[in-house]
Amino acid sequence: MKYESRLKKVLAAGHFAVTAECGPPKGAEPAVIRRKGRILKGFVDSVNVTDNQTGVVRLSSLAACALLKKEGLDPVFQMVTRDRNRIALQSDILGASALGIRNILCLSGDHQSFGNQAQAKGVFDIDSIQLIQTVRQMRDEGKVLGGEPLSEPPHLFIGAAANPFADPFAYRVIRLGKKVAAGAEFIQTQCIYNLARFKEWMKRVRDRGIDEKVYILGGITPLKSARMAEYMSKQVAGMDVPEEIINRMKSVPADKQRQEGLKIAIETIEALRQIKGVHGVHIMAIEWEEAVPQLVGLAGLYPRPY
Repeated sequence: MKYESRLKKVLAAGHFAVTAECGPPKGAEPAVIRRKGRILKGFVDSVNVTDNQTGVVRLSSLAACALLKKEGLDPVFQMVTRDRNRIALQSDILGASALGIRNILCLSGDHQSFGNQAQAKGVFDIDSIQLIQTVRQMRDEGKVLGGEPLSEPPHLFIGAAANPFADPFAYRVIRLGKKVAAGAEFIQTQCIYNLARFKEWMKRVRDRGIDEKVYILGGITPLKSARMAEYMSKQVAGMDVPEEIINRMKSVPADKQRQEGLKIAIETIEALRQIKGVHGVHIMAIEWEEAVPQLVGLAGLYPRPY
């Protein structure tokens, strides 16, 4: 029997899914990935591995996913179109499947000017929606772009990202609909601090019936400090951190701010569980994987069903 996506099984069974993010190191040490994987194992259903996030050179997502799979986790292979043309993208899709990786998250990627290789040439041969279509065609039709048949199709559960907080707000649901029409089966959102705006986005998602066609996982990033909250509010594009959240973080002593950040994250998870159409959470504890087991436990999401 072929290795199957644990994330897909959890969602299909109607459970509230939990995924987490694992950032690869800026070097070739596999021990870093193994350590992070062991922290997360048993507390989440699947683990995303970022693909040179913010344009910074890191251990490849594909290699890190292979290491996590050997540790017994269900990796989500994040793939950006920034760095590869359609030949390389399709080759790595096949490679991921051959290694037993069963989840993929299709992204355009942060522009290279944000990272440590600002002079790099961005490829962007296809965009994230076209990448979703490509994976779907390869999997369901057994053909590469152009129509040539594959000897064995890739076996991948297809995901995409959504940002309910970027402008223009009215276009956010339309873009989500395009990704679902292209073949996205699960969605992981930008981290949620403005619950009112997220609820309005979800209402529009339901109004279009999109919630019945895709699994939506709300993004959670526990705040480490008031300074982090202010930085994300002012310096990170497409991020919406309300002033009351920033003030709440400022209201506690510096040595208590991480615990306050966890409390806010737990409250957000509890709120998301009550929103129709939300099927899980995606925890992005930036270089703070140790917080994930505590967060999952306190939110009542442990033990996991599989």
